[in-house]
Amino acid sequence: MAKIAIVTDSNSGITQSESLELGIHVLPMPFMMGDKTYFEDIDLSQEQFYEMLKNGDEISTSQPSPESVMNLWDKLLKEYDEIVHIPMSSGLSGSCQSAMMLAQDYDGKVQVVNNQRISITQRQSALDAKLLIERGMNAAEIKDFLEADKFNSSIYIMLDTLYYLKKGGRITPAAAAIGSLLRLKPVLQIQGEKLDAFAKARTTNQGKSIMINAIQNDIINRFGGMTEEKGVWIAIAYTYDTEAAMAWKEEVEKAFPGYDIHMDPLSLSVACHIGPGALAVACSKKI
Repeated sequence: MAKIAIVTDSNSGITQSESLELGIHVLPMPFMMGDKTYFEDIDLSQEQFYEMLKNGDEISTSQPSPESVMNLWDKLLKEYDEIVHIPMSSGLSGSCQSAMMLAQDYDGKVQVVNNQRISITQRQSALDAKLLIERGMNAAEIKDFLEADKFNSSIYIMLDTLYYLKKGGRITPAAAAIGSLLRLKPVLQIQGEKLDAFAKARTTNQGKSIMINAIQNDIINRFGGMTEEKGVWIAIAYTYDTEAAMAWKEEVEKAFPGYDIHMDPLSLSVACHIGPGALAVACSKKI
């Protein structure tokens, strides 16, 4: 049986230390402040990042350089026979298309998964790939499985402001139209390639209820129902405010008793496009 490495990027929320524990290789996403390039979880902490954001520092993101991607692949292929590479959604970054082009020179040894996941659902895809390896699938079979499974997940995000998304051009016109109503709590959805408008809440509590009800609806109508087997993974994410995130986690646990709720801060390269104060909840159908 082929020895297979799993690669994802730091948009998955998997830190460098967690990558060692999980056996998943994480490519750090670069972002720029002024004339300097930083790599999240390597030379800039979450605390330093949000301080710079608060100070109004100009921040932009980029995709990993071809050299960094190929250097990692070349290193891994000295130890592994094949690689499953799971980048962030092709609708939110060009890094997926770039990786697919680079993989053409690797004679099928590198399989790039275009399953339009991001953040905690991207993390789950990497964990699913580990399970599929244990089930005896090769890299190409894992790629096909994950791409066929791409719509079996949902993310809902409540923001304090749309300023950062609009600035980065990361939302559709429908979502940007909410910008004139910044006193409301916009709830966005990631379903497929793009972030898009889902609902407009008048209060934080209403926004939380909207997200919980949306996840419940997805579980019941799309993912087989609220069964004893707990057939979905549920996770939450947040930007900056850990105290608010812990309170949000308690609310989600109360709404979904018996489920193991995973929580992660959003990676810095995602957070710079949505700003501080965001809360999110996601579900992914168990494979």
